[in-house]
Amino acid sequence: MAAGSAGLFTPIRIGTLELPGRLFKTATAETRATNDGFITQDVIDFYLPIARGGAPLIITGNIYISLEAKSAPRQVGADHDDKIPGLTRLVDAVHAHGAKFIAQLNHCGRQLVPRFVGSPGAVSASEVKELMTGTRPRALTTAEIQRIVGEFAAAAERCKRAGFDGVQMHSANGYLLSQFLTPYTNRRTDGYGGSLEQRTRFCREVLRAIRARVGPDFPIIMKMNGSDQLVLRDGLKTAELVEVAAIMEREGVDAVEITVGHYESGFCMARGRFQMCMRNMVDGALNFVPPMRRWLFRTFRPLIALGANLLWSPYEGFNLDYARRFKQRLKIPVICVGGFRSRVAMEEALAQGSCDAVSAGRAFIADPYLYRHLRDGVPGPRCVECNACIGHLGSQPVECYHPMVRMEKDAMLAREG
Repeated sequence: MAAGSAGLFTPIRIGTLELPGRLFKTATAETRATNDGFITQDVIDFYLPIARGGAPLIITGNIYISLEAKSAPRQVGADHDDKIPGLTRLVDAVHAHGAKFIAQLNHCGRQLVPRFVGSPGAVSASEVKELMTGTRPRALTTAEIQRIVGEFAAAAERCKRAGFDGVQMHSANGYLLSQFLTPYTNRRTDGYGGSLEQRTRFCREVLRAIRARVGPDFPIIMKMNGSDQLVLRDGLKTAELVEVAAIMEREGVDAVEITVGHYESGFCMARGRFQMCMRNMVDGALNFVPPMRRWLFRTFRPLIALGANLLWSPYEGFNLDYARRFKQRLKIPVICVGGFRSRVAMEEALAQGSCDAVSAGRAFIADPYLYRHLRDGVPGPRCVECNACIGHLGSQPVECYHPMVRMEKDAMLAREG
């Protein structure tokens, strides 16, 4: 696509998937399933307004492929065939309003707070302590890696049987697939570590295994970083990540979605304001980190929030510089996430040729009818990037927790019935 040749509401094709527009709902953890990963009406109720609002493509929050892969309580699972009926009910509800639906599959790896999830411990490419949570993972054996490859493939097949229109491999934000790509977290000396080619081996094997189960016509998207943003650590820079994407394009991935950072990178993946976010975090997931870290977060919360406000102030399209590099190299569609709220910013990103489509999370949480409102020029609830929703992830259901924006959203949904 040449720069300026497509607008926000023009069609795009991802693999075999035909979509009428180029604004998608990116993955946001729901925290609305049962404790053992089954779909509830609460999950369905989150997605229905977004589908009714005309979003061409919705990507689920991360779905765990096994109990070991789980990252938070009340997370949706695809680890067993008994999850298929509930997933089917969810897909049917979304499809009834014309939206396409992709399941994001994930393994948390070392970015786990074991007490929070009720897990005995974490695994990763190597035994490298996670500095945000204090979790020290155990390095996976080769046999365990092969088991996880099979679990990704089996989960993808279950999602296809449930009626999803494709799957997304979560290979970003410091989760397990990302941990294998990054030298800082992958210090292996076997065939899964060392050179860039060998560090992509796990992702390549997962993609091949999924493709073998779902066939050639089932879209597979890869979510990946534009930069690891691991200051003073051996994180991946954009040029190396573009090479990873080129390798995965040759392997047959149908599109990439570009984000940024690991947990250890701070809040670069959710720029905004952090007073409400930090308050919610220390009352939620951070309650379960080791005692010293918990005390530090609670004691210095105002200073941490102030520092985050300064370091990661909000602006729209904050990953576009990365996405542009991928767009220049790849033939498959490049989707960019990163603080998008306004039609002007989205249209400009497309017109400049920085990406082929944009995705948004918090803006859809504040206004589920965002796509329709932007298309029709109708104002709706507007995300103010307070990040209260981010602070609650894993501890409370995904929702807008800003009082004024939430009031406006609830009134809008009530009017719509």
